Amino acid sequence: MTTDKKVYVDSHGKRLDQYPRPSVAVDTALLTLIPDGEGWQLAVLEVRRVDGAGWGLPGTFLHLRERLIDAVQRSLRVKAGVYGLRPRQLGVFDDLERDDRGWVLAVAHVDVVPLSRLSERHPDQTRIVPAARPGRMPFDHAEIINLAIAELRGRYILRPDPDQLLPPTFTLRELRLAHEAVLGEVPQRDTFRRAMEEHLTPTGKWAVRGPGRPAELFRRRANDVMGCR
Repeated sequence: MTTDKKVYVDSHGKRLDQYPRPSVAVDTALLTLIPDGEGWQLAVLEVRRVDGAGWGLPGTFLHLRERLIDAVQRSLRVKAGVYGLRPRQLGVFDDLERDDRGWVLAVAHVDVVPLSRLSERHPDQTRIVPAARPGRMPFDHAEIINLAIAELRGRYILRPDPDQLLPPTFTLRELRLAHEAVLGEVPQRDTFRRAMEEHLTPTGKWAVRGPGRPAELFRRRANDVMGCR
């Protein structure tokens, strides 16, 4: 025996399909660190736009009955050649004039990965550029990048490299340089060391990084890691 599904009607006597709806897009700010002299620089992945008019964040429109995360992963896979990530939601951009193609709201996402995680990206269709100088961006992609950076910095103020941009073991200098790149400022050495030490575990090993004395290697404590990648 089957029963007909009841059709919802709101207080104005209208069904949901009688209201105009926006198209829904997803855009992802994929952040990483790139070498910059003896240190690092915060960078973002960009993809060549379909019409060839410059670069933008990897994104796509949501398909019928598709989850947001599935659309995000599809856009990264098809447009950037990046697999296996699970970006988190960052915010919704719904300015009525944000897209000249029509009424489109975008659900922005962010992920932060080591540069090695992007080694198999499409070489001709992607580029990695300094996040502070992303170039001329379409829609509100520049705002999405700025929001992603702010969200990232909020996590790095009190925790040692929670997104695991560095290898599992590192020196305090390497950790400080990574935080300097993320935060956009040079941390005071003694203050930085005091803030980070309680979240680090000494490995009992030492490493030589260029000229000078060997430096002690540390690892993050388990509860200070965002998750395995």
